[in-house]
Amino acid sequence: MNINMPKTCEMIIDNLISNGHEAYIVGGCVRDSILGRTPNDWDICTSAKPDTVKTIFEKFNIIETGLKHGTVTLVDDDKDMYEITTYRVDGKYSDNRRPDNIKFTDDLIEDLSRRDFTINAIAYNQYEGLIDPFDGINDINNKMIKCVGIPDERFKEDALRMFRAIRFKAQLNFKLDSSVWMAIHANHDLVKNISVERISWEINKILLSNPLEIYSLNHHKLLKYTIPELDECFWTNQDNPYHCYSVGKHLVHSVKAVENKLYLKLTMLLHDIGKPQCKTIDEQGIGHFYGHAVISSKMAVDILRRMKYDSCTIMKVKVLILYHDAEIQDTKKSIKKWLNKIGEDMFRDLLKVREADIKAQSPNYYQERHDKLERVKVLLDEVIKDKECFSRKDLAINGFDLIKLGITEGKDIGKILDILVNHVIENPNSNNKKELISIVNLMFQ
Repeated sequence: MNINMPKTCEMIIDNLISNGHEAYIVGGCVRDSILGRTPNDWDICTSAKPDTVKTIFEKFNIIETGLKHGTVTLVDDDKDMYEITTYRVDGKYSDNRRPDNIKFTDDLIEDLSRRDFTINAIAYNQYEGLIDPFDGINDINNKMIKCVGIPDERFKEDALRMFRAIRFKAQLNFKLDSSVWMAIHANHDLVKNISVERISWEINKILLSNPLEIYSLNHHKLLKYTIPELDECFWTNQDNPYHCYSVGKHLVHSVKAVENKLYLKLTMLLHDIGKPQCKTIDEQGIGHFYGHAVISSKMAVDILRRMKYDSCTIMKVKVLILYHDAEIQDTKKSIKKWLNKIGEDMFRDLLKVREADIKAQSPNYYQERHDKLERVKVLLDEVIKDKECFSRKDLAINGFDLIKLGITEGKDIGKILDILVNHVIENPNSNNKKELISIVNLMFQ
């Protein structure tokens, strides 16, 4: 098999070999190339030591990204980055996260033997072709995820590999080998030693590739130390005619139904996270979850902060969860009030959230709710196209006009403009300067 590498990859390998060293592309780029996928990164392994690599490529832009672990990064003229890492053998893992020490080696097979899964332990160059000592190609063909060596040992070395196994299962639509499955189940508690940032990154990839694998994370108790709140959701039945799933199953199906943007995926994953806390059963045996949006919004903020998400993502998720089940009428008045409240972008996202939410509910009520959302979208587009007034900037008067009328307090100006916006939303034909000034004058008579 020939792999079509970037010219820079070929150049790096050629230069290393011509200087008396071994060099191969390795890992994910080889795996993805075999699968016919476009690699995101191209990593090179070599027998050359880091200082030697720096000398060979001294005329290039070299970044010492991980020198003590044998890695330097070459940046080409197109600003593309290529990691070049010396063959190494990992020492003991005492913290289930990283080796206590590493040593360099001249043996490619030793280097490949320290890797997590057989599908990632394949090397290639343009002269020798594929180097596959652990039968990774066969596992790729069989769509199977197997560990290099004994799974129990691999996961005890780096507990994040358990998340990675399920992430690859999600991304590649592969199966876990039974030995991998059992080892994850036996070692799940080791994830408590892993930083939340590393775990969040893996969860993000799962959400954006195949969110149904959240079931696998939950089954193997891998969320126990990151999002333990989800576990209770899977055990909480909704007992409501509008719902056909447990809270947890509803969350997962709603994630699958929403647009493939991370903050929307996180919104759906957490939008009902507070339901177990507020479930009540009425005299007819119907389940209710009064106030769950407020509780879920607060819990989501706590969870996302705990998992070290950025403030922008947290803010979007907070707002969308807070309003995910609020009433939206299919009228221009209602739409303009929402536009004034949260802005156009957030309102469009809210409609996406609502659509995903109802897709994961009972199909008996879907069409009616879907049709209403479609009417809202049509009216929204009309409001935007016709530049109808729904915010201060759309008013026929502004703060300077109010100052001319003798209103000097900034807070008063803001309050008055908000009153006028609400008036114009209720009375669309009143957005002209003369009428709005007369309203202001009446307010101060």
